[in-house]
Amino acid sequence: MEISAFVRSLLARRGIESDEHIALFLDPDYERDTHDPFLLAGMKRAVSRLLSAITQGERIAVYADFDCDGIPGAVVLSDFFRKIGYKNFEVYLPHRDREGYGFHKEAIAQLASNNVSLIITVDVGTTAIDAVQFANERGVDVIVTDHHEVNGVLPDALAVINPKLGPPAGGYPFRDLCGAAVAWKLVQATLTEGKKRNASNFSVIPDGWEKWLLDMVAIATIADMVPLVDENRVLSHFGLKVLRKSPRPGIIALCNRLRLRRDELTEDDIAFSIAPRVNAASRMDEPDTAFNLLSTENPEEAETLAVHLEEMNTRRKGIVAVVVRQARKSVRERFGDSERVVVLGNPGWKPAILGLAANSIMAERGGVVCLWGRDANGNLKGSCRSDGSISIAELFANAGDVFDEAGGHANSGGFSVSHENVHTLSEELTRAASSLRSTVSDTDKNDSTPDALISLPELSSAFFADVSLLAPFGIGNPKPVLSVCDTVVTDVRRFGRDSAHVELRLECRRSGARMRAFDFFRAPEEFTLTPVVGTEARVLATIGRDSYRGGLALRIVDVVSV
Repeated sequence: MEISAFVRSLLARRGIESDEHIALFLDPDYERDTHDPFLLAGMKRAVSRLLSAITQGERIAVYADFDCDGIPGAVVLSDFFRKIGYKNFEVYLPHRDREGYGFHKEAIAQLASNNVSLIITVDVGTTAIDAVQFANERGVDVIVTDHHEVNGVLPDALAVINPKLGPPAGGYPFRDLCGAAVAWKLVQATLTEGKKRNASNFSVIPDGWEKWLLDMVAIATIADMVPLVDENRVLSHFGLKVLRKSPRPGIIALCNRLRLRRDELTEDDIAFSIAPRVNAASRMDEPDTAFNLLSTENPEEAETLAVHLEEMNTRRKGIVAVVVRQARKSVRERFGDSERVVVLGNPGWKPAILGLAANSIMAERGGVVCLWGRDANGNLKGSCRSDGSISIAELFANAGDVFDEAGGHANSGGFSVSHENVHTLSEELTRAASSLRSTVSDTDKNDSTPDALISLPELSSAFFADVSLLAPFGIGNPKPVLSVCDTVVTDVRRFGRDSAHVELRLECRRSGARMRAFDFFRAPEEFTLTPVVGTEARVLATIGRDSYRGGLALRIVDVVSV
């Protein structure tokens, strides 16, 4: 592959410079770059128990989290059972508002009463000590597949499969798989062992069939914002290839509904179009709608579900926009720019949408943003988002007893808090943050140097193809930021529901070349330089396909003076 000097410069900024490392990065290989699933602690025992349950015809339950990691993971397992012709299983998705995140005793009791003898969790269970014990007491075995941080003691499950388990319990080569990927590893391992044992219906499954499940793994990996490096890059790379030719009626219906070109789907289409709609189902109280859409084999049902999901997402957008406006106003009134942690709450806010709102506020000001509201049962629950400078998991661990429950990753987390402790939540999290060292160095903070200085005429299809060689982009592999110079602002407008988004029309001062630039949930005055028609400006932006108008467009990072 001929690699341009520009691509080499982008790779060098990511620490990838030798020809060998460049080749590994730009040309992922499935066999070479994925790890043996049996390297995961507990995998052998889990596979043996699962095959035994299948042989004995036991009732199996897949208990998956309600987000765009757990739901695709549940589809992976559901597809596997259907592929081997096993019908004695069910999928349980907890209700986001009434039950909340976690492995719940009430659900276990319900499953046990339905003769379930084996539960496989997806994206949940690593810290569910009491719930797993509850299941054990009722004669229900539990296989935990999860990727959340391990906090000391593990539940007494039949197996806990989590890439974050280190030696001596584990030691998997890559710790940052998402939940759906861990579930996929279980399927991969079970297929391998089932064929070795000549298990019923396994021998007729083509070798490598599990690759067709990578569409779900890619959706979850990108949606859950795990680092897109190492094995995640490989799974996303091949998962996107599967998505682009996916036979799933739900994917086809959703792409048609959203006017996405299925053969050109990118990580942006997942992050900004597909994943929000999958998540909208649980945020609007119907998680099964998303699961049914992704797993159905009926095109008519898929079309009906896609329409319903889009309606839910539209309602969700309106609710989030209201909360963002209210939260943004409170932040300006109560917090200075230098404060590392922002905590806000309102009993009228719906906890299910607060992660989205917190992410919008965090994107504007950085640091950590935590928002809380009241659920359907009157409990106070919230979500936190971090720009990476403070680990949410570490913040929670250092917050003492302020939470009733809390958990999450480095960049995001959720919590519940009592009506008494909510009054000291801001103070306690600020104290906890003060004891944590920032994970972002001063060099990183001050490094605002863009990846390339460029003018509008240079933003061609060939240029975009060069940039796209580094895709898929995400955490650990961010999109290159371009400094677009010699530009004049020819139009400034707001668009979207409640005019929440901003669009600029740019023209090259020298050549007259034009391009659209936009950003979501930003106002013109929130950029370093407020863009005004007729003025010169330098636009910091990333480049991508314009899903709405065709061609290419710029996603604005900032607008600064020339």
